[in-house]
Amino acid sequence: MSLQQAVSEIQALSARIGRTVQFMEVCGTHTMAVFRSGLRALLPPGVRLLSGPGCPVCVTPNQYVDQAIAIARQPGTLVTTFGDMMRVPGTECSLERARAAGAAVRIVYSPLDALKLAEQNPGTRVVFLGVGFETTAPAIGWTIQDAARRGILNYSALCAHKTMPQAMAALAASGELRVDGFICPGHVSIVTGTGIYEFLARDYKTPCVVAGFEAADIAQSMAMLLHQIAEGRSAVEIQYTRAVTPEGNPAAQAVIADVFEPSDENWRGIGVIPGSGLAVRAKYAQHDASKLFATVPVPPSREPAGCRCGEILRGVCTPSECPLFRKLCTPATPVGACMVSSEGTCSAYYRYAAEEKQ
Repeated sequence: MSLQQAVSEIQALSARIGRTVQFMEVCGTHTMAVFRSGLRALLPPGVRLLSGPGCPVCVTPNQYVDQAIAIARQPGTLVTTFGDMMRVPGTECSLERARAAGAAVRIVYSPLDALKLAEQNPGTRVVFLGVGFETTAPAIGWTIQDAARRGILNYSALCAHKTMPQAMAALAASGELRVDGFICPGHVSIVTGTGIYEFLARDYKTPCVVAGFEAADIAQSMAMLLHQIAEGRSAVEIQYTRAVTPEGNPAAQAVIADVFEPSDENWRGIGVIPGSGLAVRAKYAQHDASKLFATVPVPPSREPAGCRCGEILRGVCTPSECPLFRKLCTPATPVGACMVSSEGTCSAYYRYAAEEKQ
């Protein structure tokens, strides 16, 4: 289905339904694609898009950043991370500023790079910052398995992995806003399959469609959601059939199941959601940085005054409604994580729709 065909179908279904509906794209990549393509401008007034908590950097709380900085300041320790975490503000500073002040922090392009550094530098404790959703967990889990197999004991991961369904349920149950349907993340679903969303359709009567990342994919997924609403049903459907299957990737799931176990996890703007995290299992404790550096003191964490990043992640306000947006908070001087990440809602608004108020 072309973008033009999908938009025409959206317009016809919106008129048929006769009320305003709100869909949430929970994936940060979807958020950026929506803004980059100008898709919002093509939608009829009765169809609204909300951006959700699907940016892993954005939902990682300051406490984690503060802990990573404290570890990087320890003698004989090197913290490794993807580049998008470097400029995320912690309570006092970012990893980038901590590095400038002497902390040992290095950007890597995969957890395997971090494992190689540990192998090449046996006298250095190498810590990888495991931030992400189900998409990145298998690769990090594999490095932990491989380090354990080969006895590379100076490699560990500081994991803050989060799982999407529990956050989606928290939003659906909160009562803060009405979500008539979820545009579900494509990358996560490649790993997990679609069964993880079934309870949303069954228990919360909220339609779900797993979407690809082109504008036409997202528009078609919205048309599919509107069809469900018009027909009075709630189901989990796949638009992104060229990559997503109901069963997902069994090999990746096996790695996650072996290395990680469900844990309660703190989400910026939402709080602690039971069972929404992936903690390293006890059998791999020698590679769990949260245990290895448990005695490292971390100063009390706090969120920046005036920043509404948490509300933006919950979809209850837009960046344009934040008093810091485009004033104190810009890509050059970010106050909140939502402005730092390339998948952050504030970053998308700043680049593509800074003056939009919805």
